Amino acid sequence: MQPAAIIFDLDGTLIDTEAEWDEVRRGLAADAGLPWPDGSTQAMMGMSTPEWALHLVEVVGLPMTPEDAARLTIEHMARRHETDLKVLPGAVAAVRLLAQEYPMAVASSSPRLLIESAVHALGLDDAFPVRVSTEEVAAGKPAPDGFLRAAELLGVDPTRCVAFEDSTNGIKSALNAGMKVIVVPPHFHRPADELLAQTRVLDSLEDLTLDVIAEL
Repeated sequence: MQPAAIIFDLDGTLIDTEAEWDEVRRGLAADAGLPWPDGSTQAMMGMSTPEWALHLVEVVGLPMTPEDAARLTIEHMARRHETDLKVLPGAVAAVRLLAQEYPMAVASSSPRLLIESAVHALGLDDAFPVRVSTEEVAAGKPAPDGFLRAAELLGVDPTRCVAFEDSTNGIKSALNAGMKVIVVPPHFHRPADELLAQTRVLDSLEDLTLDVIAEL
């Protein structure tokens, strides 16, 4: 079946920022003299802004409101975007290739501010007319809400979409939305092999061709 649209995750898929999110959050905990709880890094990958901010307060124990935890984290990440945005190999070329053939969207757990700044820094504003932050839907990844909203805004059946992801929660989110999933597994908390077996795995976006899409 010919895909109706392509939907990209952002952090860890197009830009190499998953480790940076973790560094910033761990830094806030360290500044407060708090140990980092086992499992918190993996748990927050894919959460929406309200979800991970609440986790930082209720599980990590930051002595502030969730709103302040979110604000401080996002401010740190915005400064990193401005000074050193790390683009993953083949990311821009892959998006450009697919944008010639398919409607495109971003469905990201990042807040709207960081999505817009990253897409603009990548020079891909025109390639992604639809951009969805999971802070704007009911639940973050692994819930399907962000991907479903992106498909809705594109006006396509979600089961005819191809999603590009990297993280465990992101893959689950796209699969829960009924989408075919292409994954470039990250060096940072690689998903389990049994989950990757439900997807098409590429070593790099540099390996992407239109034939890969057609074979799904």
